Amino acid sequence: MSTATPLNSLREEEHIMTTLLGVLKQEQQYLVAAEIDGLTALTTKKSALVTQMTLLSAQRHRALGKAGYPAEEAGMDAWAAACGADAAEATALWQALQQHARAAKELNRINGMLINKQMNHTQGALQALRPQTAAANNFYGPGGLSTSLPRSRGFLAG
Repeated sequence: MSTATPLNSLREEEHIMTTLLGVLKQEQQYLVAAEIDGLTALTTKKSALVTQMTLLSAQRHRALGKAGYPAEEAGMDAWAAACGADAAEATALWQALQQHARAAKELNRINGMLINKQMNHTQGALQALRPQTAAANNFYGPGGLSTSLPRSRGFLAG
């Protein structure tokens, strides 16, 4: 990370958020195609990016506070307007970051729905494999024979 100024943090955040959007789009493609192997690597990458975003956001908030602005999202507009020569860049970056954050939130919501759909499908498939009645719970007996046929106890003549 570079020098802790709100503008430098904002530049890095916007870059990482753009990367995160790409990862979320790839995740969506893997979910639609049910490519589970690809999802594992993306989950690790997504976690690392979110961690970086959290650290950069905290860094930006600290830099805002040191610059005399509220150390929170609300302080960004006032800070960006007072940036002098960098005001246009700061405002554009801040707006882009907010737009990308909204897009990432929506992609994450849709991906969550796709994950739930996959889980429901898997649960349905597992349920179809399970016996449906209590009597069928012991489908095969200890000897490997089907218990659906009544067992013969033999005939005793007396």
